[in-house]
Amino acid sequence: MSNYILECKDLTKTFGRVKAIDNVTLSIPQGCIVGLLGPNASGKTTLIKLCNELLTPTSGEIYIAGLKPGVETKKLVSYLPERTYLNDWMKVADIINFFSDFYADFNKEKAYDMLKRLNLNPGDRLKTMSKGTKEKIQLILVMSREARLYLLDEPIGGVDPAARDYILQTILGNYDQSATIIISTHLISDIETILEHVIFLKEGRVVLYKTVDEIREESGKSVDSLFREVFKC
Repeated sequence: MSNYILECKDLTKTFGRVKAIDNVTLSIPQGCIVGLLGPNASGKTTLIKLCNELLTPTSGEIYIAGLKPGVETKKLVSYLPERTYLNDWMKVADIINFFSDFYADFNKEKAYDMLKRLNLNPGDRLKTMSKGTKEKIQLILVMSREARLYLLDEPIGGVDPAARDYILQTILGNYDQSATIIISTHLISDIETILEHVIFLKEGRVVLYKTVDEIREESGKSVDSLFREVFKC
């Protein structure tokens, strides 16, 4: 069994002439929270989709807990996509039952506890909810699994600033600390306080991979300040 939850070796993904992921080599340990950071079109979503076998590499290799992405790794990975995929006609309770049937590691009690703290009614249909509330439901479903790797693609991108703190607390409070969370975002200042490791992606290449402590000690800057400097934003 690998000590790394995610390993990429010379990983490349092309779409025509465009290299969305360009020769990426990474080893991410178990038991940490990682920020996958970069501007739009930097390759963040492509990398996450490769981890989920939603895309296949053009070349190179990728491993989840020592396994190539496939049926076995889907049991280890809990994935929050950038866009809502839930059916509007369904009630929240129906979706929870569906997830409970589909994933052996789904914790119904945890899901209902998070719903209660958000003051959301399990009997409500998704079509009656705002976009932000739907995204909270989706996050609750993802964090209710007892997974080893959580891949969260822009979990705070579609919600108002007041809800972001709650979402971050939901993430922090509902995972086993031996698991790893990878959060893709461009809203660095909002999540910097919970990150332990940081990956900067630029045009499909890793331009920085360090711990947050290393960044602060070596540069004297916050992750947000260094990000703005590297990406000139």
